[in-house]
Amino acid sequence: MTTKRLGVGFIGTGNISSAYLRAITGHDTMAGFPMLDIKGLADMRPEASEARAAEFGLKSMSIDAMLADPEIALIVNLTIPRAHVEVGLKCLAAGKHVYSEKPLGINYAEGRKLLDAANKAGLRIGSAPDTFLGGAHQQARAVVDSGALGQIVGGTAFFQCPGHESWHPDPAFYYDIGGGPVLDMGPYYITDLVNLLGPVARISAMASRLRLERPITSEPKQGQIMPVKVDTHVTGALGFANGAIVQVGLSFDVAAHKHVPLELYGTDASLIVPDPNFFGGDVELRKRGRDETWANVPVTQPYADGNYRSLGVADMALGILDNRPHRANGDLALHVLEVMEAFEIASREGRTIDIKTPVERPAPLATSLSNGALG
Repeated sequence: MTTKRLGVGFIGTGNISSAYLRAITGHDTMAGFPMLDIKGLADMRPEASEARAAEFGLKSMSIDAMLADPEIALIVNLTIPRAHVEVGLKCLAAGKHVYSEKPLGINYAEGRKLLDAANKAGLRIGSAPDTFLGGAHQQARAVVDSGALGQIVGGTAFFQCPGHESWHPDPAFYYDIGGGPVLDMGPYYITDLVNLLGPVARISAMASRLRLERPITSEPKQGQIMPVKVDTHVTGALGFANGAIVQVGLSFDVAAHKHVPLELYGTDASLIVPDPNFFGGDVELRKRGRDETWANVPVTQPYADGNYRSLGVADMALGILDNRPHRANGDLALHVLEVMEAFEIASREGRTIDIKTPVERPAPLATSLSNGALG
């Protein structure tokens, strides 16, 4: 078991915080991440952080107290998307590294401001999603890196659903500025594609918003009407620097479909990559040839058997402790944010948008799960 530990605080204790805390503390059957020493939880609603702290046997504290605590080096920012940059800047001003829930910001200018402030202060930015570090996606990465696909020609990426108002207890933010299928689910798909293929070079897109209001059908707000302020059906194409072209569909308007989440097409073989919203899943490969069939690729990489949200936080903490780069980093998140903003610009202006933010593929993750270490 690692003896290195980094003091961590959480700001924002809504729905997603439970998944982070379960992974870190080793609830369920997961090993946990002992390098993360959780010093406290904070929320603009103290009753929310108090309830979550009681659930996990942790300490609730005010945001001001967290920012002033010298034992907290890294703050995990789980606030709503529109608050990510504002809260992140306050954390940086207090001398804290910041790991943000996705997206990094609701537009590129915001995200750029956050990274510039971190670089000026000599601090780090990390950002979800970290699912690309999961075992299934790292296994797919290993297949790509082996050259088994030949030259990668293209692929498809689809997330299409009827919307979140049927299950989320407070879904209005999904349809407000900072929401929509691109900023909500796009980070999972685009980040995984960058992990697999490298940087995006250009994008074209079309988008629609056919309903200006939507009813909530979940409790406790069933029957309330939400205004729709963002596009809810978006299609486009990503042109990668390596020459591959990937078709993308992201929607909150589709009743049902049969597309798999991610496919990559090469001159020698094609690859099915599982849902990038999860860490595990089936990886399938089909080689070129009339008699060939889809075959499961054994997933031998770690972190494929559970919900490891906070894997990116753990990798970032060890990066800080060991003075090495972390994988779910700010440069990657900013590149993805520029790509997502380009969907809206390309659709509105009817032209192809060049992506200018440089990024390197994160280093592969391969390590032992048994001791909570990360390689």
